[in-house]
Amino acid sequence: MRHLFHVAAALALILSAAPSEAAEGEPVSVMDLAVAGPLGDKSLGNPGAPVTVVEYASMTCSHCATFHNETFAAFKEKYIDTGKVRFILREFPLDPLASAAFMLARCAPDDQYFPLVGLMFEQQENWAFVDDPGTALLDLLETKGFDEEKFKTCITDHKLFEHVTFVHDRADQKFGISGTPTFFFNGKREVGEITIDEVDRILAPML
Repeated sequence: MRHLFHVAAALALILSAAPSEAAEGEPVSVMDLAVAGPLGDKSLGNPGAPVTVVEYASMTCSHCATFHNETFAAFKEKYIDTGKVRFILREFPLDPLASAAFMLARCAPDDQYFPLVGLMFEQQENWAFVDDPGTALLDLLETKGFDEEKFKTCITDHKLFEHVTFVHDRADQKFGISGTPTFFFNGKREVGEITIDEVDRILAPML
């Protein structure tokens, strides 16, 4: 199985070094943030919610995993499920393995995208930081309907890889994102993992 990730790694492109339009820490245009990539956005919540939260994450980012494992459930219950927030998760892979993980999530049925992302964050230490991540990730996703053929077909889909990379490159160039997680609350930037108390503080003046 290790060879499958050699194939995925071979797809990796050198990330663009073009200068960013927005400096880190500055708010960004809500209109610019609303532009989805070629794959469309994966979102939860009311499209007409007063606040839109966009997270740029990497599947191999431990701080992203901490947010999703320790804060996201409370955030979802308090704000997304009540119609106050629309949440969008966008791909910002920091390495080829993270690209492959996002590609696999995109290959799942639409209603399984967020459960699959949640599972990979929950089990991150068991597949992202092991000697043979390909086998570990396949073993994990076999419980969600992936066999070896579907797994290999997905992570060697060059067009899908290009689309995931486009989201990363646009965020880098347009918004000056350099690390994950990076959140935008109606365009207001927050960098790094955040607790539910910090979410409350950020959202209070917006609601």
